[in-house]
Amino acid sequence: MDRSTLRGRPRQAAALLAAAITVTAFCAADAVARSYPFGPRTRAVNDLGNQYVPFHAHLWDLLHGRADGGLLVNWQSGFGSSFLPDLGTYLSSPFALLVALFPRDEIDLAVYVVTVLKTACAGAAMAWLLLRLRPGRWWAAGLLGAAYALCGWSLADASYNPMWLDGLIALPLLCLVGEWALTGRHRLLGVLIVALAWIANFYTAYMATIGAGLVLLLRLWLSGLPRRRALAAAGRAAVTVALGVGLAAPLVTVIYFGTQHAYPGRVTHFAPVATQDLLARLLPTTYGFGSPALFVGTTALLPALALPFHRAAPVRVRSGWSLLTVAVTLSMQWTPTHLAWHAFTTPNGSPYRQTFVLCALLVIAAWHTLSYGVPDRRALTAAAALLALIAAVASRSALVRSFAWPVLSLAAVGALGGLVLLGLDRAGGSAEGAPAAGRRRRLLVGSAVVLLVGAQLGEATATSAVATRLRLDHLDDYAPWGSRQQRQADAIAEADGWPAYRTDPGREQTVGNDPMVVGGQGAQYYSSLTADVLSRTLTALGDGWTSRGRNIQSLDNAVTDAIFSVGARVHSPPDQHQRWNPRDRSPVTVSRQDVPPLVTVRPSTSPSARTGVSAFGPSPYRNQELLLGTRVYTVPPLTVRTGDGGQPARAAGDRPGAVIEAPRTKAAAAHRPTVAAQCPAGSEVYLWAPHFSGTARLTATPARPLTGRFTSDAAKIAAMQRLGTAPPSGRVRIELSPTRTGSVPDGAVGCLDTARLHDAVQRLKTTGATDVTVSDGTVRAQLPAGSKGTAVLAAPRIAGWRCAAGSAPAAPAETYYGLIAVPLDGSATSVTCTFHPPGLRLGAAVGGVSLLTLVLLGTVTAVRGRRAAHRTALRTTTRPRERTTSAL
Repeated sequence: MDRSTLRGRPRQAAALLAAAITVTAFCAADAVARSYPFGPRTRAVNDLGNQYVPFHAHLWDLLHGRADGGLLVNWQSGFGSSFLPDLGTYLSSPFALLVALFPRDEIDLAVYVVTVLKTACAGAAMAWLLLRLRPGRWWAAGLLGAAYALCGWSLADASYNPMWLDGLIALPLLCLVGEWALTGRHRLLGVLIVALAWIANFYTAYMATIGAGLVLLLRLWLSGLPRRRALAAAGRAAVTVALGVGLAAPLVTVIYFGTQHAYPGRVTHFAPVATQDLLARLLPTTYGFGSPALFVGTTALLPALALPFHRAAPVRVRSGWSLLTVAVTLSMQWTPTHLAWHAFTTPNGSPYRQTFVLCALLVIAAWHTLSYGVPDRRALTAAAALLALIAAVASRSALVRSFAWPVLSLAAVGALGGLVLLGLDRAGGSAEGAPAAGRRRRLLVGSAVVLLVGAQLGEATATSAVATRLRLDHLDDYAPWGSRQQRQADAIAEADGWPAYRTDPGREQTVGNDPMVVGGQGAQYYSSLTADVLSRTLTALGDGWTSRGRNIQSLDNAVTDAIFSVGARVHSPPDQHQRWNPRDRSPVTVSRQDVPPLVTVRPSTSPSARTGVSAFGPSPYRNQELLLGTRVYTVPPLTVRTGDGGQPARAAGDRPGAVIEAPRTKAAAAHRPTVAAQCPAGSEVYLWAPHFSGTARLTATPARPLTGRFTSDAAKIAAMQRLGTAPPSGRVRIELSPTRTGSVPDGAVGCLDTARLHDAVQRLKTTGATDVTVSDGTVRAQLPAGSKGTAVLAAPRIAGWRCAAGSAPAAPAETYYGLIAVPLDGSATSVTCTFHPPGLRLGAAVGGVSLLTLVLLGTVTAVRGRRAAHRTALRTTTRPRERTTSAL
């Protein structure tokens, strides 16, 4: 791009520069940290590996026609989960569609590229906005746009929560919409931008809308418009936002109702961080999960700090932007305004998710400083003093590590040096002749740009690299797609028989959403929208979970496999990336069992069955028998002994049972606690200990015993485990190896009679559906003639299911201990169940009204424009004739 083009198109040039700096710093940081895809360290930490990459993999399958399910129901996860709320929460960004262009086994690379592109677009959008707010140097706008895109919130938090990056893009775009509202331009485009922002990610769009509203109110105050015109502009902005959100309503309302039916997460209470921690996050290379990542780079922070002292800027501009920045900072630390920023719910995890709004205000303040000219010596001295004060207070914070000081020093020297050189250019621009002045100016400006860009690049690269490395120390991490996932996927593809039966990816999971990554149809499911009925039903059956009930695990149990028609199950060795027994080189195998069809017929349901999950009792073994309809377990009394043979203490409260303490010494670890019980000979032995952590193993059994691994803490409970076969004597002895103090409940051991289970399965197959077809949100089953009682679909009865027997009208599905149920009177030979996400009809109605209103407003505006143009044309054509007549 030549110089004349840059002069003619400063906004495009600024946007390109911002994007280029952003991509360079982002990728360079990962190269420095040796993180994927530039090094051996995985970047799939926490929910990125557990949720976002799997959801993008499922989207890839949907786009290529390979997924089980569609937009309405995801049949691969949670035995059938509502997908549209998940789509709106994680995948509705237009950028997400780009994953379809990558190979399926490069899904991690696809998500990485999408993340980089979103971050670059945020920088470009901010650079464009800055030049719209005030004219100025295009390269300065590009530099500050990159400072916004590479802010601490983006690098430390949003880089592994890629859907949040849509909010980073939305904020400058929504501010542009506010600018258009001031002048009454681009009304249709403004509505579409608002709608797209709320569709892409409604959560951060909500915060971005608040931030853009605050910017617009300040702009109205600074504009000095008469009250009537200011109110008109505010009204146009409000209508634009209302119509845009209305157009997004079909997705937003589905998400809202999905959260109403989700399993309740942890209830947290907000506590503001200490002042030194707050200020520390303004500095480079600081990292902390529970504090606001305010870093914008010294090249942006210094001009922002200089604004109150910049005499070239009007007083209203200086005071307005400075006060707004301070007010938003304080709002992050006060509970009522904190709740307002987060839709009146303190989020799980980082409590400062609105931080990107404050980062944007710092960047905009810096732009107003530079756009009025380079700050003079007085202003720069005051800014440097404030920066030194911030550093002094922040030095008391544990978030500041030793390597922050050299990075900050170099960045400060570069930023101050660049600003001083720009000041010299301005001061001496006309002191020499024209040719000499031009050369001197180019040299000074070029040197200043090199210093400022170099400081920004170096500081952002270091900050991002440190955040990438420290995340691996603080959060769980998962390996990208590799040989393990490929072996799992191959085994599932060979065994898959859906919908005749389900294929479960297995108990030894790789990530929390294995079915979406490697295929199959299992219980595993991790989402912020995990249905309450699913979590409670599977917990009552002995399943385990993490993330306080929202990450459901696979349950390797013969009875639940029969209940949910799991006819094939994959068995993999423990994931070596999670450092579970790295010497285990067992191959991936598949076990099969005879199971009933997806739709079975049970006797008429009792009133307790229709109450759903509340009908379950405390024993998961008895709860499984309720769903199966047959007694198949013996639940014997237990004898629990400590490692020295004594009786353990009893736990009270919500975790009753025998207390199992972790050994404190190696000598104590050699004497292990035991659980003894008497089971029928040859029965399968299961141990249910949801609040025990460690391993359990059968002793004195002729068959090869299994090692059950249990993990529990405040955020997770352990799943029931099969340990092996009871010996001929029936005396079962289970040896425990605890890793932390836990408990073993009464009734922890279940002895499964496999012959009774086989008979129960045969009866359910005989009376069950003869044919089942599944297509997205519709399930159809053909039943034997004369079927009476209750047809049960082996899927959780989440809100939105409607069913009909034969030609009867559809009605809300009933429940059979938490599963979908349809009453039968003997006349129907088929059952049809359809799923409609709650809130979709309401959202569609609101969206339709918004679209109609938008069309009417557009039509009225067009008619008024034509009439105005017609009147202008008439006046133009009649004026010469009037003048001629008067002359005559």
